[in-house]
Amino acid sequence: MNDSEFKYELFFELSPDLLCIAGYDGYFKKVNAAVSNLLGYTMEELYARPINDFVHCADKRSTQRVRSELTKSKPLLNFHNRYVKKNGEIVWLSWTSLPVDGDQLVFAIAKDITHTKRMETDRNTLLTNLANTNEDLKQLTYTTSHDLRSPVNNLLAVLDLLDISKINDQEAAELIRIVKLSGDYLKKTLDNYVDALSEKHEKLAIKEEVDFNKSLTKVLLSINSLLETSKVTIHTDFSKLEKIKFNNAYMESVFLNLLTNSIKYARPDCLPVIDITSEKLNGRNQLLFSDNGMGFDMEKVKDKIFGLHQMFHNNIDSKGIGLYLVHNHITSFAGKITVESKVNEGAKFIMSFKDT
Repeated sequence: MNDSEFKYELFFELSPDLLCIAGYDGYFKKVNAAVSNLLGYTMEELYARPINDFVHCADKRSTQRVRSELTKSKPLLNFHNRYVKKNGEIVWLSWTSLPVDGDQLVFAIAKDITHTKRMETDRNTLLTNLANTNEDLKQLTYTTSHDLRSPVNNLLAVLDLLDISKINDQEAAELIRIVKLSGDYLKKTLDNYVDALSEKHEKLAIKEEVDFNKSLTKVLLSINSLLETSKVTIHTDFSKLEKIKFNNAYMESVFLNLLTNSIKYARPDCLPVIDITSEKLNGRNQLLFSDNGMGFDMEKVKDKIFGLHQMFHNNIDSKGIGLYLVHNHITSFAGKITVESKVNEGAKFIMSFKDT
């Protein structure tokens, strides 16, 4: 081995990332020590078995599908799947793979993203709990209004029918007067309590001026590392409509969920491209968000696309929360959101907002 070959071999072995050379036959041909150290298998064990033997059973089909694309000379970018370690633990890996058709080989680099996936799972769980809690609080307001106000009003109505002047027992008449005063006080307290809950809910989503560019820039900064690793290209044009009356927190959530969804559901054979524009059409302010990702079969998903926990792809970490939140944010201010999409031809979200 000459000096150059030695340096290349040293680089291969010392890299903290998982470096692999695999054959079109589905077997590892060469892996570095990081692969063996992470998965817990010896080099001999890794070379002796098909690669799919090490993949989590739920990810075998999707992994086999994208691997077949590699044999058609299509590179694989930002593909996530799970591997099972020798001790039974599960790890998440993010793959970038390039085929060399002449040699019938695939050169691949993988990063251990288990910690990131766990954080994302925790975030999705938190979002689900927050959404459920919000619905519970709103339902509590309605329940309180109906179940407590109605009996109190009925009690006061009955007391109003009583003519205290005709009651000879002064003690009984005084008790009825006290009950009526207490009922009036209870009704007033209850009204104030329910109004306070409603007012608090409204303040959490106050309507204000939203600058599309500022909101998007803030979100892009928060997910900068994801944008870099996914190699996404984002085109924006807010020249026709720069600002609307909406809610800044809601708009940031809309951008965050649509962006991360487009990256998560990017096609494995091409880099993600996202277009975000705004315009005023037929008196309605519109925000248009489109990508070149996996898209949806609209005949199958229909009106379920914005439902909570509705999932339409085989992505393992999909929770069906993002589009649910986007829909809730838009419609909470009497807005409207529709989708145009075809499988493997991307998706286009059209969001319309009231002008005032």
